[in-house]
Amino acid sequence: MRAFGAFQRSSLLLRRRRANNEPYALVPSGSFCTDNGFETTSNDSSRVSIFDRHLKRKQRDRAAWLTRPNDSFVDAVAENLLDRLEDCRKTFPTALCLGGSLEAVRRLLRGRGGIEKLIMMDTSYDMLKSCKDAQQDAHNDNIETFFVVGDEEFLPLKESSLDLAVSCLGLHWTNDLPGAMIQCKLALKPDGLFLGAILGGETLKELRVACTVAQMEREGGISPRVSPLAQVRDAGNLLTRAGFTLPSVDVDQYTVKYNSSMELIEHLRAMGETNALLQRNKILNRETALATAAIYDSMFAAEDGSIPATFQVIYMTGWREHYSQPKPKRRGSATVSFKDIHKHFGSENQSAQPS
Repeated sequence: MRAFGAFQRSSLLLRRRRANNEPYALVPSGSFCTDNGFETTSNDSSRVSIFDRHLKRKQRDRAAWLTRPNDSFVDAVAENLLDRLEDCRKTFPTALCLGGSLEAVRRLLRGRGGIEKLIMMDTSYDMLKSCKDAQQDAHNDNIETFFVVGDEEFLPLKESSLDLAVSCLGLHWTNDLPGAMIQCKLALKPDGLFLGAILGGETLKELRVACTVAQMEREGGISPRVSPLAQVRDAGNLLTRAGFTLPSVDVDQYTVKYNSSMELIEHLRAMGETNALLQRNKILNRETALATAAIYDSMFAAEDGSIPATFQVIYMTGWREHYSQPKPKRRGSATVSFKDIHKHFGSENQSAQPS
């Protein structure tokens, strides 16, 4: 009864904010927003929880105050992701920017995609407030922007209400990544586009090695200090499992140089990318931390003294199904054999070779 009362108050609060045209909406965890308010969702006890979502929200709050202006790495990822909009002939009037590098996406849109209404959603109120303040300082943004406090795992959006969903460096912190992507697909209109960028498994490989060696030397064992990340081979399966059509996956690898390993840690904090594992060791031994920094410097330092860190970024593109999209031919309907093609072009290549 107590839970139902809290749930009802949250629903009334959302309706009141809608009536007052306020940009912020409070979305309780474990609920889904529809036209009639909130609908409860049963907790799936079989779902495995890897990340502490409450801790991640706190880290996002801290990152809102530590965010670096014009972070070159974050801007490069956002720019690469948004470049895909220039390859599309259609426009996307209503778009959702989902967690991650919100400010970089909003700032680098520059009219791409024909976006008229932009919904910026994050679990962190402070992050959204920081983005809103930055937008007001710009004074040159003609896009109607709304700010919503919500969870990527429980999207408070009506089905078939979006033309575009963008997530830049955010979805890799969800416990149910396939479920979050399915909700993104359902929120899209037919022929709507999903663009996502997540960190891949090769990210921070240098730091992983240094942490492992330091813990073995100082503590005689290892505990997870760097979060597990998706592999490239899994990204295409995620898009297909979520029901997207015309799936596309490509990978970029960035090497960012720092003056020291401590500067790397500060950068990760500013991005909100520090460890949020539920099974993490909450106490970091001072000797282990110093040993990690020393091992990192000795094993990976460049000739100029800088400390490199690898970031692997997986870009995902998918569409919600629509009758106008190209369809694959029926299996076995080909009229030309690959052997014939190889014989034809192979003979041409051989004749073209100089004697």
